[in-house]
Amino acid sequence: MVRRGWRLGVTVGVAVLAAICASGPEPLEVVRTASDLGPLPADRYAFTPRDYQRSQRASALLVRQCMADRGHPDFPLDPRYPHDPLVAVAVGTDYGVLDPDRAGRWGYGWDPATAEAARPKGRRMTDAEYADWPDCSAEASRRLVRGIDLTGDWLYAARRTAEVDKAVRRDPRLRAAWDAWSRCMGAEGFTRYPDPVAAYTDRAWHRDSDGNTRHTERERATAVADVACKRRHHTAELWHAVKAEKEAADISRHRDHYAAGLRALRAYRANIDEALQNPGRHQA
Repeated sequence: MVRRGWRLGVTVGVAVLAAICASGPEPLEVVRTASDLGPLPADRYAFTPRDYQRSQRASALLVRQCMADRGHPDFPLDPRYPHDPLVAVAVGTDYGVLDPDRAGRWGYGWDPATAEAARPKGRRMTDAEYADWPDCSAEASRRLVRGIDLTGDWLYAARRTAEVDKAVRRDPRLRAAWDAWSRCMGAEGFTRYPDPVAAYTDRAWHRDSDGNTRHTERERATAVADVACKRRHHTAELWHAVKAEKEAADISRHRDHYAAGLRALRAYRANIDEALQNPGRHQA
């Protein structure tokens, strides 16, 4: 049953590629985010944004209980460090910028208010709390991964991403699509980047330590042209279809490992559920 699903994923990928190649130059206006392109075969094996949010909540509850046990009964759920650290952010993107409105306003960066909203809302830790916090944080992490093979099964799909991406980047159909996009950028008077990720990560945008850019006029104009060229040549749609095809093939080749990774992810989600329901229950 599962194997049939993977074959279907390959078939759909090929069909999408054929449809894109035959569809002509009209852009698909609905693509503004990567999620608009639809799911990928490896998505079901992957750690999701919802998993991350729930794990953060569970960890915060476990840490607060641990801190209470160590004599800090009013430790906040969302504490700030005693002194604000310098934060370095690794910036990544699947398909580069896709939304023309966002590109016109923020270029290859984002609204600074977004980062501000993500900052901790609780009070600062005291020095005494901060001395105990690392051990409690480590204890919370151990509880959430209890019963999981961290060296083998855990996040197997994520570890395969680099290899799958290499196969995607080597695909001649995608390289032809990137070349068409690059020529389009040049025709619009902008740098002929080798691919959209190179445009997104261009050092000329002077990203700060939080990963955000300066939003200069040149950057914003480049991003707008980037989106327009992607739409004109269906770059993101074809990219997504090639990625779906390669992921399905990789899952088929490593079926047992992916299945073990999925079991590990489900065990992690069960540990999160338990911690959210009863953070004070300590287990070995």
